[in-house]
Amino acid sequence: MNNVYENDMRFLPLLKFIDKYKKLIVLIIFLIVGVSSFILITNQIQKQKTEEAALIYSDWLIEFEQEKPDTEKLNQLLDQFLNNYRKTGYTQLALLSKANHDAKLKNYEDSLVNFNELIVLTDGFNGNKIFNKIGRVSSSRILFSMEKYDEALKMIEIYTSSDTNAFIHELTGDILIKQSKSDLALKQYKKAESKYIDETSKSIISMKIASIGT
Repeated sequence: MNNVYENDMRFLPLLKFIDKYKKLIVLIIFLIVGVSSFILITNQIQKQKTEEAALIYSDWLIEFEQEKPDTEKLNQLLDQFLNNYRKTGYTQLALLSKANHDAKLKNYEDSLVNFNELIVLTDGFNGNKIFNKIGRVSSSRILFSMEKYDEALKMIEIYTSSDTNAFIHELTGDILIKQSKSDLALKQYKKAESKYIDETSKSIISMKIASIGT
C-alpha cells in the first residue's frame, strides 16, 4: 500500500505540470504531427515530380541526339521543366545543355538567358555549386565576347577575390585588360601562371604578362 502511495507521489509533479500546460502540450503535439506530415507529403510530391521529370528528360536526350535538334521542341520541353519541375536536377541539366547548344549556334542572348536561369536555380547554401560555377564562368565568357566587360567581371567576381582555378584567373585578367586595369590584370595572370600545369597554357600567360610591359 505504501509502495503504491509512494509511486503516486513520485508522478504528482509531472501530473501537475501536464495539467497546468496541457493546452501548450497539445499544441506542440499538433505542430510536431503537422510538420512531420508536411515533410512526408513534400518528399512524396518531390519524388513524383523527379520521376516525371526523368521521363521528359528522356525525350530531351532523344531530341538532342538528332543531327539537327529541333530548337522549338527543345524550348517547349525546357518550358515544361521550368514551369513544373524547377527543383529537380533534370531541369538544371536541361538548362546547361540548352545554354551550351545556343552558344555553339552563336545565339548568345538565348544562351545567357538559360545560363542566368541556371545560376538562379543553383545559387544559395543548398544550391549546386558546380553548376552555379559553370553557369557564371560560361556567362562571363559570352559577355566578354560581346564586349560587356563590367557584366562579365561581375559574373565571376565571387571567385576572383580568392584563389580559384587558372582559367578563371586568366579570364579575369583578360577582362581587366579591356578595362585598362593593367596592374590588377597582372596579378590575375600571375595567379593563373602559377596554377597552370601544361606548358602551352603557361606560355600563353607569359606572353600576356609580357604584353603588359613589365
